[in-house]
Amino acid sequence: MDKGVDDIASTIDALRGLDACDGKVGAVGFCLGGRLAFLTATRTSLDAAVGYYGVALAGYLNETVRAPVTLHIATADEFVPAEEQAAMHAALDSNPEVTLHDYEGNDHAFARVGGKHYDRGAAELAHTRTLEFLRSRLSGH
Repeated sequence: MDKGVDDIASTIDALRGLDACDGKVGAVGFCLGGRLAFLTATRTSLDAAVGYYGVALAGYLNETVRAPVTLHIATADEFVPAEEQAAMHAALDSNPEVTLHDYEGNDHAFARVGGKHYDRGAAELAHTRTLEFLRSRLSGH
């Protein structure tokens, strides 16, 4: 995890050095990438992060959130037990920088087109929420 976040931090710096970048950088991750997105928001200069599924975040919930974060949580996720979901809510619901969206009855990878747990309605809602969040945090609109 640490090396992955270090690599992402280097990528953020490289992106900010590009003429096409206005200086703001966001990250979106799914499954392990969702955990990395969350850790990037706690350990780097990232401007906004979106994590899908919240896999194995319980050990990181005490880290200080430095950038706005949105997490999409499947309530029937076979990889994130109800106790872990409750711990995420207990640790993060009161943080104004963090928004958790629960997708009732959905399982892991509900947003992966063609996956066995794909749910078009939930996936489209999560996608819309992701885009609105990133636009509001990265473009100033």
